[in-house]
Amino acid sequence: MDELARLRAITEGTPKGKAPPIDSSLDSLLQTLFQVKDRLEAGTISEDTFALLAQTVEAKRKDIEEKQKEIYSAIMRLGKALDKSFTQSLPAYDPLFASDNAKASLDLVVAMHLLRTGQFSTAETFIQESGVIIDAQLRGKFEELHRILTALRKQDIGPALESSPLEFYLHRSQYIRLLFACSPPNYQPALSYAHATLRNYYAEHTVEFRRLLTCVAYLPREKLKRSPYADLASPTVHTDLESLFAVEYCASLGMSRQIPLRVIGDIGAGGALSRIEKARTVMKEKKSEWSQSDELPIEITLPPENRYHSIFACPVSKEQSTETNPPVMMTCGHVITKDSLQKLSKVNGRVKCPYCPAESLQANALRIYF
Repeated sequence: MDELARLRAITEGTPKGKAPPIDSSLDSLLQTLFQVKDRLEAGTISEDTFALLAQTVEAKRKDIEEKQKEIYSAIMRLGKALDKSFTQSLPAYDPLFASDNAKASLDLVVAMHLLRTGQFSTAETFIQESGVIIDAQLRGKFEELHRILTALRKQDIGPALESSPLEFYLHRSQYIRLLFACSPPNYQPALSYAHATLRNYYAEHTVEFRRLLTCVAYLPREKLKRSPYADLASPTVHTDLESLFAVEYCASLGMSRQIPLRVIGDIGAGGALSRIEKARTVMKEKKSEWSQSDELPIEITLPPENRYHSIFACPVSKEQSTETNPPVMMTCGHVITKDSLQKLSKVNGRVKCPYCPAESLQANALRIYF
């Protein structure tokens, strides 16, 4: 949101703000006061010094007032923008975390999120206040993770190589750095590194291995950016290692590859909540209720990375399968849901497939697990 960006720019003291940041004004004023104090102790003070001090205090006071006006104005504009964007009041729901077990589970999710994202100080405070118990060994694993990520930001792949399934990508990053650090046309240090570290991965990464060696013909960097290997000159070759390593590291601990709390926020803020609330309002106006507890009244489109299980829609009833109405396969190989199978079944238990001439017994149908 533009107004939020402007407010952040003003409070952080970026060039968009007219007056200097409040902390800068206060620091400058304190520095002036300490200088006057030193002069008083040294006995070199004069009337001009006090006059200059009064002018400085007044100037800083005006700067602070001007900055406060900018901040208050930005907050008011942000409030108006929010009111304009969200015309309807927030929906009211019954408490979702009323039981002790639900509250404990929520606290655990929040604490794990803080640890996983490296917010250790905040996590420590939250754990103390909520009473969540997290194994010390697991907390140590998260501290190790962010120690390694910090090293990767400093272009040090050593700690990551000690505990990573991403050796090839780490060595690839180091090889590319060495290529760009070499003095043309002598690329032998980088090629020697590739010979020592990358050749063992040739069978598994044949295509990428060949690209890494062939790109040498397009060096230096500016020429490489205009070549078929331009992606190797992109900073993302190195920066993507951080997120990729974090994903694989958490997966090795038996955790989800994505951060659960972030997924929930992305889906909810991505339009799911507003669509569900709109459907709820329409159904309330029509005096109807959604009776299926394991399904939503409307379809929510999710990005591929947030689809965690297969969904089967029965070709006969057009309904999605559930635990109580699972997909079943007849002997002919066609799949429908259990309810549709029962409706198609005759008195003698035989079922004619709706998609081919074959007949089979209802009892011979097998449940399918995706």
